[in-house]
Amino acid sequence: YFKCELVSPPYLIYIGADKYENDKLIQWGWPEDVWFHVDKLSSAHVYLRLREGETLDDVPEAVIQDCAQLCKQNSIMGCKQNDVPVVYTMWENLKKTGDMDVGQVSFHKSKQVRRLVVEKRISDIIK
Repeated sequence: YFKCELVSPPYLIYIGADKYENDKLIQWGWPEDVWFHVDKLSSAHVYLRLREGETLDDVPEAVIQDCAQLCKQNSIMGCKQNDVPVVYTMWENLKKTGDMDVGQVSFHKSKQVRRLVVEKRISDIIK
């Protein structure tokens, strides 16, 4: 895991190194986890652990951007591109069925999925 120290106290961030770790993170996520992924491309699953009593709307934009940058950097194709779309939603909104490939998910409620675009790599975040 990593610590996002843009704020105090820092947030915990978990990243799947490959599709098998992504699958484990899907299986063992917590209700207070926010899931991030590059949209329509292969990428690491990035999980942001919310603080007790916190909602997604409480998370500072800089922390959301940090997680999106981690997704972009950990995508084979996304790391080479600008204007990379990233989706994020609460872990409980992830839908995993037996017929899906390892690491693959969909959503229970598409309206709960948020989107942003990572224009380019920010070196201060990714070192």
